[in-house]
Amino acid sequence: MMANPGDAAANGGEGTGGGLVRHIPVLLHEVLAALDPAPGKSILDGTFGAGGYSRAILEAGAAVIALDRDPSAIAAGQAMVEEFAGRLALHQARFSDLARYAPEGGLDGVVLDIGVSSMQIDEADRGFSFQKDGPLDMRMERDGVSAADVVNGLKPGDLARIFGFLGEEKQAGRIARAIEKRRAERPFATTRDLAGLIETVVPRKAKDKIHPATRVFQALRIFVNDELGELADALSASERALKPGGRLVVVTFHSLEDRMVKRFLTERSGRKQGSRHLPVLEEQPATFVPIGKGMQAASPAEAEANPRARSAKLRAATRTDFSADGIDRSIFGLPDLASLDQIRGR
Repeated sequence: MMANPGDAAANGGEGTGGGLVRHIPVLLHEVLAALDPAPGKSILDGTFGAGGYSRAILEAGAAVIALDRDPSAIAAGQAMVEEFAGRLALHQARFSDLARYAPEGGLDGVVLDIGVSSMQIDEADRGFSFQKDGPLDMRMERDGVSAADVVNGLKPGDLARIFGFLGEEKQAGRIARAIEKRRAERPFATTRDLAGLIETVVPRKAKDKIHPATRVFQALRIFVNDELGELADALSASERALKPGGRLVVVTFHSLEDRMVKRFLTERSGRKQGSRHLPVLEEQPATFVPIGKGMQAASPAEAEANPRARSAKLRAATRTDFSADGIDRSIFGLPDLASLDQIRGR
């Protein structure tokens, strides 16, 4: 899940008043309007989190299949499974695998909230935030390569590319070289250890709205959890799993993800994007028809009430009856970065 560098989640889970921000479903009204849940429908919530979308969908009468890769979210959601006995199925799984959980005949809807969970931010031992000191972890599944493995193991050039592309950090090279120099003395183990080093390289100025380490922490989280690759695969899986008339609704919090969703829906709405230099477009059968006029953002009132909503963008589309062919991943413009397998093999 993803958060924008300027919102409360990315800044360690604190709102403008300094208190912890309780998870509030973003763009809930708009999500429900696009999904159109109703009795007899089967909706898949690919990012269960605290269960905000799932609860609203269930209360509208639909059945919900919910996925989350975080075992803590699965454990916390068992009370809701019991509350809605027979209508909520909760599975620990990545949303890239959502097609495996679709019922025969397909899904009536898929909703994905590509944002980091406030529950994860609030737990210091998960290592997502530098506001509380904890192990440099960031693994949503609590398994595999950690952020510490990445920081201590990759070459400076690889780190710089990760920070630059995934975090849009302008000082990526300087920070990567400083990390290399410091880790030669002792490896990085905690969140504040890394954040402190970054602050010495890029001191915080009075006009800065975010901590200097925010973008690097965002980049590490995206890389450790392969969030962009997961989103690409989830969009493709949704196309296969939705029945004709089924609806895909995606809420993103960062330009990288929103751009991917926009490219996917443009590609699958019947026209392949050409080069901006040679914009020759190839017609193809549309597998999705956009809902509404395009991207929706939070209202000023919601953005004021819920800081997490300030950067949220919603895109939605309806599945047609054309069969889904394999998708060329190049449309997403994913970067060529070091692989997690490369680190595992060390």
